[in-house]
Amino acid sequence: MQICISLPLTPTTSMFFLQKYKKKQKEALFIKKNYIFAKKKNMRFSVITINYNNKEGLEHTIESVLSQTNKDYEYIIIDGGSTDGSMDVIKTYQDHITYWLSEKDQGVYHAMNKGVAHAHGDYLIFMNSGDRFYSPDVLSSLYEYQEDIICGKVLKGDSSRPSGHHKQIISLVDLMRASLPHQAMFIKRELLLKHPYDENYKILSDWKFSIETIIFDNCSFRNIDIIVANYDTTGISTNSNGLLPKERELILKELFPPRITIDYERLTPVDDELLDQSLLLTQTVGARKLVKSFSNFVLKFINKKN
Repeated sequence: MQICISLPLTPTTSMFFLQKYKKKQKEALFIKKNYIFAKKKNMRFSVITINYNNKEGLEHTIESVLSQTNKDYEYIIIDGGSTDGSMDVIKTYQDHITYWLSEKDQGVYHAMNKGVAHAHGDYLIFMNSGDRFYSPDVLSSLYEYQEDIICGKVLKGDSSRPSGHHKQIISLVDLMRASLPHQAMFIKRELLLKHPYDENYKILSDWKFSIETIIFDNCSFRNIDIIVANYDTTGISTNSNGLLPKERELILKELFPPRITIDYERLTPVDDELLDQSLLLTQTVGARKLVKSFSNFVLKFINKKN
């Protein structure tokens, strides 16, 4: 038997129930806010754009990010204190930008590290001003992969031929031959926190990062055939004025003893097909002698023609 007791509705009891109601409302609002905050903190992707005085390129990049059909991302823009109207572009789209900052920095990698510090996604991708997602479905196509680094392809400038790594496996020789396109790399946030970009370099710190993580840390790597981005070829890395070979040499000296780099420098110009053929053709002493004789004949013929 249930007994109900009816309390008289006095000003005191009214205030009591009103306070209880308001407290419940506050608790519900607190839970809701924290739920939204938690959801925001645990999104799949952080898209980061670095910009300096590239107003038109920045707008193209922003539009390509906002056109993504998959909305499970945050968007971060780090501007280096632009004076060309880039700030007006950012403010036009600021309702769609999770975080933005405009201040002087010490170079592109300093700015990229700033972006990492403000990112909360599982995977980070740098789509810098002028670069654009290839299609609106790029982010949607990446959900099935869980590797530490997922690398797709880019289209450089007006080229219709995809560029990037073209094998399922990757080794030091591959990285010695070419760097991976950062516009097509989805990198787990923990890796970028453990290995921040080296701000002592201007154009090859992302190459150094790839060697440190893929080779030294042996992190998991997935090569995919998806075209991720249209790559703007007007940036510093494609107009380096001789800086690229200098930085490459400095990084190799920093990371490896000379006797290792000597061997890899010898292997780098030889493509994979020729290396594989060499291994097959030199499995016996007789085969090695035959290959050497034939090679010497070909080299003599080439030298005579020259």
